[in-house]
Amino acid sequence: MRDIFVGELVGTFLLILLGTSVVANVNMKKSGMHGGGSVQITIAWGLAVMIPAYCFGEMTGASFNPALTIALACRGDVAWNTVPVYIIAQILGAFLGACMTYLLFKDHFDQEENNAEGIRGCFCTAPSIPNTFRNLLSEIVGTFVLCFTIFGMAQMPTAGTSGVDKIYVYGIIVSVGMSLGGLTGYAINPARDLGPRLAYTLLPFKDKTTPNFQYGWIPVVGPIIGAVIAVVVDAWVF
Repeated sequence: MRDIFVGELVGTFLLILLGTSVVANVNMKKSGMHGGGSVQITIAWGLAVMIPAYCFGEMTGASFNPALTIALACRGDVAWNTVPVYIIAQILGAFLGACMTYLLFKDHFDQEENNAEGIRGCFCTAPSIPNTFRNLLSEIVGTFVLCFTIFGMAQMPTAGTSGVDKIYVYGIIVSVGMSLGGLTGYAINPARDLGPRLAYTLLPFKDKTTPNFQYGWIPVVGPIIGAVIAVVVDAWVF
């Protein structure tokens, strides 16, 4: 249990630190990489998943995602009694990763003018066009693609032993982001959104708006639904 907690905590911390920081790095006007654009952000999020996956893959399975953890438990790949340990570690790691981004970019956040929503967007996702059904569907479909294709790697039994599986997951994250990311910011991971949203709520930003928990349930519930559907379809297909 200790290895699971520590591995998922530190792995998710690294994931969210790198992921939220690239958004701040690109979007904050005083940053040296301001204007890098959505392509830089999407590639960096994929790398943010891949890097800790190489560190903690053998230790915990490198889930870093409550929806994926639940799906793996449904498949019998993760023991149900360990699921709360995974999820608590993932959300806490995500919260701490977002807090570190705040500390690193605090001067930049303080110097932004009338950009409270842009600062919030460094931490948590939001729909480009609010529509509860379609926003939820976007998170369901994006997470379905993530989980179903990860399960499909079982058709390549040598991928895990060679380490190619981590690069493959990087490709999945980037593909989902490039194709669906403009709809909701493609959380496809409850911890990725909830941890930073809680951090944004609690941290003392100079220019601050609502954390928008009215939307915040969608990137939590949608990924879990999508992950469970992926388990059902995977069992039917393979």
